[in-house]
Amino acid sequence: MRPIIIGAGRGSRLKALTDEQPKCYAPIGGRRILDWMLEALAEAGLETPIFIGGYRIEQIKTDYPQLVYCHNADWPNNNILASLFCAEEYMADGFVCSYADILYRPAVVERALQHEGDIALCVDTDWRARYVDRSQHPEDDAEKVVAQGDRVLQVNRAIASSEASGEYIGVARFSAEGARSLQEIYHRMKVEYDGKIWKDDTPFAKAYLIHLYQEMLAAGSPFHMVATDGEYMEIDTEEDFELANERWPGEYGV
Repeated sequence: MRPIIIGAGRGSRLKALTDEQPKCYAPIGGRRILDWMLEALAEAGLETPIFIGGYRIEQIKTDYPQLVYCHNADWPNNNILASLFCAEEYMADGFVCSYADILYRPAVVERALQHEGDIALCVDTDWRARYVDRSQHPEDDAEKVVAQGDRVLQVNRAIASSEASGEYIGVARFSAEGARSLQEIYHRMKVEYDGKIWKDDTPFAKAYLIHLYQEMLAAGSPFHMVATDGEYMEIDTEEDFELANERWPGEYGV
């Protein structure tokens, strides 16, 4: 099964850290975010990753020639969902997708791979503890999940924090059947909404991946939650960058 890393955007909230390098190059404990991620995916037993690039893709290609690349040339005008579908040709046999600005341990991916469901979302159940010190990234912005047992009922930023089972960390596994459902509903929505406003008053081109998840859930696609109690950090702001350098290497690194 191939991992697909979604890393086309610049990451402007990291400010000067992305002036001369892509967001996934931000150093955490002396190593790039991308290096931590590649190690986690390899230790989970996955094949060579597909990297969806946009901002400074040539720099990444030079430094990581072993990766397979898909180019989101229109990255300034679209978002995560459009980026993912730049790698559609690699989805047929199932895949693991990952945001490119996150840190996680191999065990998180392993649990997703072991789940019997066709679609498994990795969800941090200890998510609110991580937001205590994140003044630049409030809980309202979290991609929150409501689940009953391991069955996901909702994925939405608008979910009240007190009602959320956890936060979707940006890692998901799709079996071949799950990938077919994802593709079928994506293309149906694209025909209907391309050039129009879709969910959360967002243009279809600027949609997030969770917007498609919402559509799939409404259509009856079964989503499952794979819980992780921590073992994950997001680096979205300068504050996150500082917190990750303080905590990640000591708690989860070497």
